[in-house]
Amino acid sequence: MSTANTLRADLQLIADWVAPASRVLDLGCGDGALLSWLNRHKAVRGYGVDFDVNNVVRCVQAGVNAIQGNLETGLAEFEDQRFDHVVLSQTIQAMHNTEQILVEMLRVGREAIVTFPNFGYWENRWQILQGHMPVSETIPYQWYNTPNIHWCMLGDFEALCAKNGIQVLERVVMNEGKRILFLPNLRGSLAFYRVARQPA
Repeated sequence: MSTANTLRADLQLIADWVAPASRVLDLGCGDGALLSWLNRHKAVRGYGVDFDVNNVVRCVQAGVNAIQGNLETGLAEFEDQRFDHVVLSQTIQAMHNTEQILVEMLRVGREAIVTFPNFGYWENRWQILQGHMPVSETIPYQWYNTPNIHWCMLGDFEALCAKNGIQVLERVVMNEGKRILFLPNLRGSLAFYRVARQPA
């Protein structure tokens, strides 16, 4: 749970990657907790986009600039390289146009920060071996009501980046708020990537 001065461990890692006084676009911004913290502690100029109008209202109430929008239609309303950082946290696996949004993020931003549940996490594999789709802290839905449609592991995301000329600048894998260094694809439940366009 985020409070006025603290963030959840996953959001704190994202915040640590954001430079002070930078321009930030948070896609699927939820209640605006990340942008609110960044505004207060790093003096960023931030904007949020969320499909849920109730989340947009919560953002505005918290003093966060946010608009209602459908990420599936792209980011045409934003100019090229308008932002320093574009964030997509635990949302990419729920999108139909996964490749398009990743490319668009790096059109409108200098860097992108993408996080997603790692389907290769050992508990997910174990539940599959037992004959069930995984349900966990990072995958909290049953198979029949999940919004998640594109599961991937670390190698899958990195291959998508390579296909689109995208460079992985930094990768962190976590489980229960702690960084996983040994066997990250097996022992980590949540993946974090900081990426940018390959230099010309």
